[in-house]
Amino acid sequence: MHPLLLDDAALLAECEVDTYRASGPGGQKRNKTASAVRLRHRPTGIAASASDSRLQQRNRRLALCRLRQAIAGRYRQPIASPYQIPPALAALIARRPLARDGAEYAAAIGQLLDLLAEQQAVVLATARRLELNSGQLSRLLTEQPWVNRSVNLLRQQYGLRPLSPRR
Repeated sequence: MHPLLLDDAALLAECEVDTYRASGPGGQKRNKTASAVRLRHRPTGIAASASDSRLQQRNRRLALCRLRQAIAGRYRQPIASPYQIPPALAALIARRPLARDGAEYAAAIGQLLDLLAEQQAVVLATARRLELNSGQLSRLLTEQPWVNRSVNLLRQQYGLRPLSPRR
């Protein structure tokens, strides 16, 4: 099963979890408690961390969200033939409200990037596969900074110019 489709507990079970003391501003408590969290997803080798909060639970949730984003941005799955739009991606295309830090949004973006990679990062070809116009797809690819960075890294691999984020 694709790691982005796992619930939080199942994804966390596939990870090595490290807690450590964060450095930097935040007072004496920050330097005395191991509240920072680093997750490394064993099957993909992708890691994410969080030390934003003084609470380990909050940092664990934030690190899990960042891990999902990192997996969506870097881990490519082959596209099945014949291609059918997966439910999470269909919800994103239909502009149904998805929590931008949720598992369904990360899964939809991962599926979108898988299709974009299959189309050699060409926006117009990908848009046609999804029955969108290139402007609609460009908006999806540039509305979140982490998604835009992932798209531009993919486009760079194919020698294409980066997409500019919307203003």
